[in-house]
Amino acid sequence: MSASIKQIEYFLPEKVLSNEGLQQEFPDRDVAKMAKKIGVFSRHIALETQTALDLGEAACKKLFETYDKNKIDFIVLCTQSPDYYLPTSACLLQERLGLSNKVGAFDINQGCSGFIYGLTIAKGFISAGVANNVLLVMAETYSKHLNSKDLGNRMIFGDGASAIIVEKSENQQIGDFVLGTNGEGYGNLIVPNGGMKCRYDHKAEVIIGTRNEERTANDLYMNGSEIFYFVSKQIPGVVEQTLKKNKLEQSDIDFFIFHQANEYMISFLTKKLKISKDKYYNNIGDLGNTVSSTIPIALKRCIVNGLVKKGDKIMLCGFGVGYSWGSVVIEL
Repeated sequence: MSASIKQIEYFLPEKVLSNEGLQQEFPDRDVAKMAKKIGVFSRHIALETQTALDLGEAACKKLFETYDKNKIDFIVLCTQSPDYYLPTSACLLQERLGLSNKVGAFDINQGCSGFIYGLTIAKGFISAGVANNVLLVMAETYSKHLNSKDLGNRMIFGDGASAIIVEKSENQQIGDFVLGTNGEGYGNLIVPNGGMKCRYDHKAEVIIGTRNEERTANDLYMNGSEIFYFVSKQIPGVVEQTLKKNKLEQSDIDFFIFHQANEYMISFLTKKLKISKDKYYNNIGDLGNTVSSTIPIALKRCIVNGLVKKGDKIMLCGFGVGYSWGSVVIEL
């Protein structure tokens, strides 16, 4: 059985945090200078009472304005900021959306490569005859992991959710995947406290970073230089492996959509791979890094803006926390 991406929608919280707002919070820092490198000028931030599940539900309801929800027979929800450690958010989403009790549902705890992993699962379920119409939901509120005095990460990350339908189809429009993991780098993008190994510490010591950012072990820590080193060494090869596995040349790809990590990283990758400016997309400026939703949001915007069209071959490539990476070629 073959699979294709049928439909995509996304939802962003109404609250917008601009760089001007951050400059007011950090009067001693040059936010404009930082923005030139990072490429983020505003980002959407969930309210204190607004969770990843709320964002995911809203994205799904947008999807159901034009798609029959009764066709769905499986939910895969990707988040690293779940409402609860248990139960799974996907089970709560099934009830909120009023879907059949015959719908299977589970979460995956995956970050920047989460959409690629979700596509892998959806295609596998369809190929195995487990499901015909899979609802993929990417929902993240990384802002809740950030220390309020950590300017660097607050500039990068934004909140958002996306909802994607993967359907059984006559033609195989989702190609072969390249996936990989290097857990040695886990400590370079991590929230140390909050799990069962190290519980949340209300008296956690304040840690001062190299640029005077403040955080505690309860907050997200990212070693930006190490993440960049990992991406620069690993991802160009992943692109080549994906082309080879799908029996394609780089010239066969009409468009590339990379995880929207930051402007500097996307620029490096596209220059390294000699991808012309008219064949890749960057929409990080008004969104920031929305983690697992960056690729589906970018793909949806490319479709709406006419940058890609039916029949185009598009390479999707996600990478980050874990370390984890995944890449695939799809056909619209």
